[in-house]
Amino acid sequence: MDAFAKSLCGWSWEENKLFELALAVVDEQHPERWEVVAALVGGEKSAGDVQEHYVILLEDLHVIESGKLDHKLGEVVLVECKESLCLSHNDTSI
Repeated sequence: MDAFAKSLCGWSWEENKLFELALAVVDEQHPERWEVVAALVGGEKSAGDVQEHYVILLEDLHVIESGKLDHKLGEVVLVECKESLCLSHNDTSI
C-alpha cells in the first residue's frame, strides 16, 4: 500500500493482513477480543482502533454485497455509494 492510501485509512497492508488473521483466530465471544486482536496486530493499534476498523470492514462488506461496488478489468468503481472504501490501486486482493 502506498503512503497516500495508508494516510487515508491509517492501516498498512501488513497491518490489515495481521488484522484479518487475528479475526480468524480470536473467538467472537472472547471477553477481551479487541485487546487480543490489537496485540496480534502489534504496532500502535489500540483495542478501540481494531474495533473501529472491524466496523468499517463490516460496512465495506455491506456495500460490496449490496451490489453498489462494481469492479471490471481491475478498476474499482463505486456505484451510487456515498461511503468511501479504503482501497489502493496496487491492492490485488479485490
